[in-house]
Amino acid sequence: MNDIKLALLGSQGAGKSAVLVRFLTRRFIGEYASNTNSLYHKRLSIDGRQLNLEVFDPCSQSSEARCILEEPVDWADGFVVVYNISDRTSFINAKNILRQIRETRMDNCKGSEVPVCLVGNKQDLCHVREVREDEGRCLAQENRCHFQEVSAAESYQDIANLFTQLIRQVMDHLKYRADRRRYSGSKSMAKLINNVFGKRRKSV
Repeated sequence: MNDIKLALLGSQGAGKSAVLVRFLTRRFIGEYASNTNSLYHKRLSIDGRQLNLEVFDPCSQSSEARCILEEPVDWADGFVVVYNISDRTSFINAKNILRQIRETRMDNCKGSEVPVCLVGNKQDLCHVREVREDEGRCLAQENRCHFQEVSAAESYQDIANLFTQLIRQVMDHLKYRADRRRYSGSKSMAKLINNVFGKRRKSV
């Protein structure tokens, strides 16, 4: 059984916890401010594969909270970064979070090409929109990540689709990294064997 670890990041009021609870339970919860970190567990099946999913939902991040980000960024296999389309400040914060994900993983030698989904939440508030959809799409393209606008209040299916797509990307990414490690190990072993037996042939 595969273990998949995701982290959900975003500003207070972006609705990231509402997005997560909608995915896990199909229910919509109203806005609430949490000052604690939460870790959720769920077993699910995707493409016939059984998965143990862990999702870390830390307390909301401010643009200065780099130290808060380092633990989930180092721990997670993939990320959901959420902003509120009716709050430009949350979008700017999402931009900073994407940059910090990339920089922190590079600093820790984990590679920046980790699966990420940028989510514009509260699509039901489009009449008071402060962030255009094309701005979100452009930011996602700049950071080479998936993008989707959703409404946790109105649609379970859109949120289920984005999590399913991200989990598929994570599984492919983990398989690619495992294959690279095996290939690198095989090359190292072949080189070692060649060096040992090559020296023996020369000494005969």
